Amino acid sequence: MREIVLDTETTGLDPQAGHRVVEVGCIELFDTVATGKSFHAYFNPEMLMPAGAQEVHGLTDEFLADKPLFAERVDEFLAFIGDAQLVIHNAQFDIGFLNAELERVGKSRLANAYIDTVSMARRKFPGQRANLDALCERFGIDNSNRTKHGALLDSELLAEVYLELSGGRQRDLGLAPEVAASAVGLSVAADVPVRPPRPHAATELELAAHAEFLQKLKDPLWLKTE
Repeated sequence: MREIVLDTETTGLDPQAGHRVVEVGCIELFDTVATGKSFHAYFNPEMLMPAGAQEVHGLTDEFLADKPLFAERVDEFLAFIGDAQLVIHNAQFDIGFLNAELERVGKSRLANAYIDTVSMARRKFPGQRANLDALCERFGIDNSNRTKHGALLDSELLAEVYLELSGGRQRDLGLAPEVAASAVGLSVAADVPVRPPRPHAATELELAAHAEFLQKLKDPLWLKTE
Protein backbone atom coordinates (compact mmCIF):
# COMPACT_ATOMS: atom_id res chain seq x y z
CA MET A 1 0.00 0.00 0.00
CA ARG A 2 1.46 3.35 -1.06
CA GLU A 3 1.15 6.21 1.41
CA ILE A 4 2.55 9.73 1.51
CA VAL A 5 3.58 11.31 4.81
CA LEU A 6 3.04 15.04 4.33
CA ASP A 7 3.70 18.25 6.21
CA THR A 8 3.49 21.97 5.42
CA GLU A 9 4.81 25.19 6.86
CA THR A 10 2.77 28.36 6.43
CA THR A 11 2.67 32.09 7.08
CA GLY A 12 -0.08 31.69 9.68
CA LEU A 13 -2.99 29.65 10.93
CA ASP A 14 -5.87 30.48 8.61
CA PRO A 15 -5.83 30.11 4.81
CA GLN A 16 -9.17 31.94 4.61
CA ALA A 17 -7.44 34.99 6.10
CA GLY A 18 -4.93 35.00 3.26
CA HIS A 19 -2.13 33.01 4.88
CA ARG A 20 -0.03 30.94 2.48
CA VAL A 21 1.98 27.72 2.23
CA VAL A 22 5.74 28.33 2.25
CA GLU A 23 7.05 24.76 2.45
CA VAL A 24 5.84 21.27 1.60
CA GLY A 25 7.64 18.05 2.52
CA CYS A 26 6.53 14.54 1.53
CA ILE A 27 7.93 11.06 2.21
CA GLU A 28 6.79 7.99 0.26
CA LEU A 29 5.96 4.80 2.17
CA PHE A 30 5.13 1.30 0.99
CA ASP A 31 3.55 -0.80 3.74
CA THR A 32 4.69 1.81 6.30
CA VAL A 33 8.33 1.52 5.17
CA ALA A 34 10.06 4.58 3.66
CA THR A 35 11.20 4.00 0.06
CA GLY A 36 13.69 6.87 0.00
CA LYS A 37 11.57 8.89 -2.45
CA SER A 38 10.48 12.37 -1.37
CA PHE A 39 9.16 15.70 -2.56
CA HIS A 40 10.34 18.94 -0.97
CA ALA A 41 9.81 22.55 -1.97
CA TYR A 42 9.91 26.08 -0.57
CA PHE A 43 7.51 28.68 -1.98
CA ASN A 44 7.45 32.45 -2.23
CA PRO A 45 4.21 33.34 -0.41
CA GLU A 46 3.90 36.75 -2.10
CA MET A 47 3.46 38.35 1.32
CA LEU A 48 5.62 39.35 4.26
CA MET A 49 6.31 36.68 6.85
CA PRO A 50 4.63 37.43 10.20
CA ALA A 51 7.03 37.36 13.14
CA GLY A 52 5.07 34.63 14.92
CA ALA A 53 5.23 32.27 11.96
CA GLN A 54 8.93 32.97 11.43
CA GLU A 55 9.58 32.07 15.04
CA VAL A 56 8.02 28.64 14.43
CA HIS A 57 9.86 27.61 11.25
CA GLY A 58 12.64 30.15 10.80
CA LEU A 59 11.82 30.94 7.16
CA THR A 60 12.52 34.60 6.41
CA ASP A 61 11.39 36.96 3.67
CA GLU A 62 14.96 37.07 2.36
CA PHE A 63 15.21 33.26 2.15
CA LEU A 64 11.88 32.87 0.36
CA ALA A 65 12.29 35.82 -2.01
CA ASP A 66 13.83 33.77 -4.86
CA LYS A 67 11.78 30.63 -4.30
CA PRO A 68 9.17 29.55 -6.89
CA LEU A 69 5.48 30.27 -6.57
CA PHE A 70 3.21 27.37 -5.61
CA ALA A 71 1.80 27.40 -9.15
CA GLU A 72 5.24 26.64 -10.59
CA ARG A 73 5.59 23.30 -8.80
CA VAL A 74 1.99 22.28 -8.20
CA ASP A 75 1.94 19.70 -11.01
CA GLU A 76 5.11 18.08 -9.67
CA PHE A 77 3.59 17.95 -6.21
CA LEU A 78 0.32 16.43 -7.43
CA ALA A 79 2.16 13.87 -9.56
CA PHE A 80 4.20 12.80 -6.54
CA ILE A 81 1.28 12.23 -4.20
CA GLY A 82 -0.93 10.71 -6.93
CA ASP A 83 -3.89 8.91 -5.41
CA ALA A 84 -1.94 7.63 -2.39
CA GLN A 85 -3.37 7.76 1.09
CA LEU A 86 -1.95 10.76 2.97
CA VAL A 87 -0.54 10.56 6.51
CA ILE A 88 -0.66 13.96 8.20
CA HIS A 89 -0.30 15.23 11.76
CA ASN A 90 -3.37 17.44 12.37
CA ALA A 91 -4.60 16.75 8.85
CA GLN A 92 -7.33 19.38 8.63
CA PHE A 93 -4.76 22.15 8.99
CA ASP A 94 -2.49 21.02 6.14
CA ILE A 95 -5.31 19.91 3.84
CA GLY A 96 -7.10 23.21 4.35
CA PHE A 97 -3.99 25.16 3.33
CA LEU A 98 -3.22 22.91 0.35
CA ASN A 99 -6.79 23.12 -0.93
CA ALA A 100 -6.65 26.92 -0.68
CA GLU A 101 -3.45 26.96 -2.73
CA LEU A 102 -4.91 24.55 -5.30
CA GLU A 103 -8.02 26.72 -5.68
CA ARG A 104 -5.83 29.78 -6.28
CA VAL A 105 -4.21 28.10 -9.28
CA GLY A 106 -7.41 26.58 -10.66
CA LYS A 107 -6.77 22.99 -9.55
CA SER A 108 -9.23 20.58 -7.95
CA ARG A 109 -9.19 20.09 -4.21
CA LEU A 110 -7.40 17.05 -2.82
CA ALA A 111 -9.53 13.90 -3.00
CA ASN A 112 -6.98 11.57 -1.36
CA ALA A 113 -7.97 9.47 1.61
CA TYR A 114 -5.97 10.46 4.66
CA ILE A 115 -4.97 9.39 8.15
CA ASP A 116 -4.67 11.96 10.92
CA THR A 117 -1.91 10.82 13.28
CA VAL A 118 -3.08 13.25 15.98
CA SER A 119 -6.38 11.34 16.12
CA MET A 120 -4.49 8.04 16.11
CA ALA A 121 -2.34 9.15 19.04
CA ARG A 122 -5.30 10.45 21.05
CA ARG A 123 -7.16 7.17 20.60
CA LYS A 124 -4.12 5.15 21.61
CA PHE A 125 -3.00 7.40 24.47
CA PRO A 126 -6.10 9.25 25.72
CA GLY A 127 -5.35 12.30 27.82
CA GLN A 128 -1.69 12.35 26.82
CA ARG A 129 0.15 14.97 24.74
CA ALA A 130 -0.15 14.22 21.03
CA ASN A 131 2.21 16.74 19.45
CA LEU A 132 5.10 15.46 17.34
CA ASP A 133 7.81 16.16 19.92
CA ALA A 134 5.86 14.34 22.64
CA LEU A 135 5.33 11.31 20.41
CA CYS A 136 9.00 11.22 19.42
CA GLU A 137 9.86 11.23 23.12
CA ARG A 138 7.34 8.47 23.85
CA PHE A 139 8.70 6.21 21.12
CA GLY A 140 12.39 7.01 21.61
CA ILE A 141 12.75 8.68 18.20
CA ASP A 142 15.69 11.08 17.90
CA ASN A 143 14.34 14.56 17.14
CA SER A 144 17.39 16.49 18.34
CA ASN A 145 17.74 18.17 14.92
CA ARG A 146 14.26 19.67 15.24
CA THR A 147 15.20 23.09 16.62
CA LYS A 148 12.58 24.65 14.30
CA HIS A 149 9.64 23.18 12.43
CA GLY A 150 10.55 22.02 8.93
CA ALA A 151 8.20 20.25 6.53
CA LEU A 152 10.62 17.59 5.27
CA LEU A 153 12.23 16.85 8.65
CA ASP A 154 8.82 16.72 10.32
CA SER A 155 7.60 14.30 7.64
CA GLU A 156 10.59 12.05 8.27
CA LEU A 157 9.91 12.06 12.01
CA LEU A 158 6.20 11.54 11.45
CA ALA A 159 6.91 8.51 9.25
CA GLU A 160 8.66 6.89 12.24
CA VAL A 161 5.89 7.92 14.63
CA TYR A 162 3.26 6.54 12.25
CA LEU A 163 5.09 3.22 12.11
CA GLU A 164 4.99 3.03 15.90
CA LEU A 165 1.35 4.11 16.14
CA SER A 166 0.32 1.48 13.60
CA GLY A 167 2.26 -1.26 15.41
CA GLY A 168 4.68 -1.68 12.52
CA ARG A 169 7.72 -2.54 14.60
CA GLN A 170 5.82 -5.38 16.25
CA ARG A 171 4.66 -7.00 13.03
CA ASP A 172 7.92 -8.90 12.52
CA LEU A 173 9.02 -8.84 16.18
CA GLY A 174 11.96 -6.65 15.24
CA LEU A 175 13.57 -9.40 13.15
CA ALA A 176 15.44 -8.81 9.94
CA PRO A 177 13.11 -9.19 6.92
CA GLU A 178 14.67 -12.45 5.73
CA VAL A 179 14.33 -13.92 9.22
CA ALA A 180 10.85 -12.59 9.84
CA ALA A 181 9.60 -14.07 6.57
CA SER A 182 10.51 -17.55 7.73
CA ALA A 183 9.77 -17.06 11.42
CA VAL A 184 7.36 -19.96 11.47
CA GLY A 185 10.24 -22.25 10.65
CA LEU A 186 12.62 -21.06 13.36
CA SER A 187 14.51 -23.94 14.97
CA VAL A 188 15.88 -24.27 18.50
CA ALA A 189 19.63 -23.84 18.86
CA ALA A 190 21.50 -27.12 18.82
CA ASP A 191 23.08 -26.64 22.24
CA VAL A 192 19.75 -26.10 24.04
CA PRO A 193 18.48 -29.32 25.66
CA VAL A 194 15.06 -30.25 24.36
CA ARG A 195 12.71 -32.66 26.16
CA PRO A 196 11.26 -35.36 23.90
CA PRO A 197 7.71 -34.64 22.74
CA ARG A 198 4.86 -36.08 24.76
CA PRO A 199 3.90 -38.79 25.43
CA HIS A 200 7.13 -39.92 27.06
CA ALA A 201 7.81 -42.38 29.91
CA ALA A 202 8.64 -40.91 33.31
CA THR A 203 12.00 -41.88 34.77
CA GLU A 204 12.34 -43.75 38.10
CA LEU A 205 13.60 -40.51 39.65
CA GLU A 206 10.55 -38.60 38.44
CA LEU A 207 8.17 -41.30 39.74
CA ALA A 208 9.82 -41.25 43.17
CA ALA A 209 9.62 -37.44 43.35
CA HIS A 210 5.96 -37.58 42.37
CA ALA A 211 5.18 -40.16 45.08
CA GLU A 212 6.94 -38.06 47.70
CA PHE A 213 4.95 -35.01 46.62
CA LEU A 214 1.64 -36.93 46.94
CA GLN A 215 2.41 -37.75 50.56
CA LYS A 216 2.31 -34.01 51.33
CA LEU A 217 -1.18 -33.57 49.90
CA LYS A 218 -4.51 -34.24 51.61
CA ASP A 219 -6.67 -36.63 49.62
CA PRO A 220 -4.79 -36.12 46.32
CA LEU A 221 -6.72 -36.61 43.12
CA TRP A 222 -3.92 -38.67 41.60
CA LEU A 223 -4.42 -41.51 44.11
CA LYS A 224 -8.14 -41.65 43.32
CA THR A 225 -7.51 -42.01 39.60
CA GLU A 226 -4.88 -44.63 40.22
